[in-house]
Amino acid sequence: MKYFKLPDLGEGLQEAEIVEWHIQPGDQVSTGQIIVSVETAKAIVDIPAPQDGVIAACFGDAGDLIHTGEPLLEFVGEQQEDTGTVVGKMESASEHSEREQFVIGSPYRPGPTVPLATPAIRALAKRLNVDLSKISGSGNHHMITSDDVERAARLTQDLGEAQSLKGVRRSMARNMAKAHAEVVRVTINDDVDIDHWQAQEDITLRLVRAIANACKQEPNLNAWYDSSNDTFRVIEKVDLGIAVDTPDGLFVPVLRDVATREAGDLRDGMNHLRQDVKKRTIPPSEMSGATITLSNYGTIAGRYGNPIVVPPMVAILGAGKIYSNVVDTGIAFASHRFLPLSLSFDHRVITGGEAARFLKAVMEDLSMSD
Repeated sequence: MKYFKLPDLGEGLQEAEIVEWHIQPGDQVSTGQIIVSVETAKAIVDIPAPQDGVIAACFGDAGDLIHTGEPLLEFVGEQQEDTGTVVGKMESASEHSEREQFVIGSPYRPGPTVPLATPAIRALAKRLNVDLSKISGSGNHHMITSDDVERAARLTQDLGEAQSLKGVRRSMARNMAKAHAEVVRVTINDDVDIDHWQAQEDITLRLVRAIANACKQEPNLNAWYDSSNDTFRVIEKVDLGIAVDTPDGLFVPVLRDVATREAGDLRDGMNHLRQDVKKRTIPPSEMSGATITLSNYGTIAGRYGNPIVVPPMVAILGAGKIYSNVVDTGIAFASHRFLPLSLSFDHRVITGGEAARFLKAVMEDLSMSD
């Protein structure tokens, strides 16, 4: 028998959720034929068959989480070495999966470890219709107690069933927790007068250009910081992460080398990225490697914010909702339009002066007429 394991999907992605099987046991498949679609933290990826053969078994159902190196399916035939696919290189199973024991021919169910609970507690959970995998045990060694089960049952009765975070939202929760625990974030705010802008001005494009120019003046904000070994890397090319809101969660595709591209090319690039994100066809490589981030939340609502700096980046610029305010022009009072800006930076490596000069450079660029 031969086992085909979840290949390395690249970009540090170590797990994926099964979305849909395109084959079933007994099917004859050919090399390159799509066998399963999986959802990573960044995209939905179609995985092709690595060889011709007959499927003996599929491991996991839709919704199951599987880790790199764990079996996806079994081919009928003699034992051979696993082969790679066009998705990425194959890796041996992780230490976790090597510890898992399964009998050939029986269903393999990748997933979290079994919750610690006595038979009596499991019987109580079954009677109260409580999923033990969604409970954190409060007993010794995280053992689940009767109080834990009864509390979960009351919450379900009062508030409804809890839903496990999956895919993009699970990744977002982990990244935000990591950023909160690691980054010393400071946010500064200001407003720029944009009353001279044309009525149909491309706001996002103007912000992209302003960030690129500010990175030239204050290059330390276009950088990566690795706190594990205290290394700081200033990056010459500006690869801008652009936050995109979707029903599935927040995506941050990367617009490459924004400082050297023409306006039309940038707009086309942004349009393609947004379309690919909405279709969930964007490749993982286009969701990583950003050197600084833009969040234009003002297209929805909100004047100021505290954008989250996600390591290894050290800065993110937020743009709020445009508003009107009365100004003294020196001749008369007039109503002008203003764009509020919020710059968050990692104060471990970026000084307040550097951040203030960066924000000033952004504002000066936005104040210019095209």
